[in-house]
Amino acid sequence: MDAPAGTGKGVFVLMGFSLSRVQRIARWLAVLLTVSLPLALWIGGAQPFAVGLVGAPWDKLAHMAVYAVLACAIGFASGRHGVSALVLGFLGAMLVGLVDEASQLRLPGRSAEVDDLVADAVGAALGISVLAVRIRVREWMAAHTGSQ
Repeated sequence: MDAPAGTGKGVFVLMGFSLSRVQRIARWLAVLLTVSLPLALWIGGAQPFAVGLVGAPWDKLAHMAVYAVLACAIGFASGRHGVSALVLGFLGAMLVGLVDEASQLRLPGRSAEVDDLVADAVGAALGISVLAVRIRVREWMAAHTGSQ
């Protein structure tokens, strides 16, 4: 679309939303995920039905998926750019994983496993890889269009 008079920038508009508004909404959704995923893990994981809910080896895939989303959400919600967003996303997800595994030590029928932490780390690494691609695309767009 055409830029508003006097702005000197192109404007991305999707169904009436500017790119900056879409990014603000996405950041708030990432904040919501950053808060709700750990709560769901800790509260849901403490319920009796959680014991054996996902059988092996699929439980490791579930760990990877959840921690990929969590790491990406933490990094994006942080508002940081570059390596600091990636490090924060990875370390934040791993902290949640450590607390989750430690909390399982006191729950009947549950156990803390190093294999789960490894799956969490692999998932977190995948999540920050997705975030790294987003950061690179944003840098490329800024360099080639003059916008972010």
